[in-house]
Amino acid sequence: MTLKACVFDAYGTLFDVSAAAREAAREPDFPELAQNWQNLAAVWRDKQLQYTWLRAVTGAHCDFWQVTQDGLDYALAASGLEGNPALRARLLDLYFTLSAYPEVPTMLAELRAAGLQTAILSNGSAAMLEGAVSSAGLSGQFDALLSVDAVGIFKPAPEVYAMVEAALGLRPHEVLFVSSNGWDASCATSFGFETVWVNRLGAPVDRLPGKPKHQLSDLAPLPALLTQNTNA
Repeated sequence: MTLKACVFDAYGTLFDVSAAAREAAREPDFPELAQNWQNLAAVWRDKQLQYTWLRAVTGAHCDFWQVTQDGLDYALAASGLEGNPALRARLLDLYFTLSAYPEVPTMLAELRAAGLQTAILSNGSAAMLEGAVSSAGLSGQFDALLSVDAVGIFKPAPEVYAMVEAALGLRPHEVLFVSSNGWDASCATSFGFETVWVNRLGAPVDRLPGKPKHQLSDLAPLPALLTQNTNA
């Protein structure tokens, strides 16, 4: 089998979804975050994902920026922090320009130096993806930024994974799909991709039909793994 491209989920995989709350907690204007930013970040992320699944099931699609705001509003209320528009605005500003994980720039440069196509396939809106890529200094490191906006449904709908073939001109077995979401990696496996689950938190494998082919604790070993599979 020859792998020709590496396609990444964005949030939690390339970009640190906890960074917005963590960075806001360091700012003197928001001392109320100092003790509970981790809980806020976790609830925000959980609700963000839950709302994508519920909207996909009910056919009530909207862009991911709206889902991100809705998830934040729930998390602020659950944390007793609602009613502070300056805090809400700051968290959203920081989320739009999330930091990449530290190993990401070198990892992408190594993949591209090896002649592999790279792309993002994400629930994120086109504007969100462009903002994150630009602010992280990763412009020019991807052959495509693929947003679910083009098909009007969130992951793990198969229509989303099918976007890769149309954009890159590759069959699923020629693609390594990488996600920090176990459910995403599992569903991508069922679709036909070779998969890597970036299991940053050491979580158990999801009980779903597809199982990720590989597990990594971060993205640093990915170029060596992909090169081995490409040359196999």
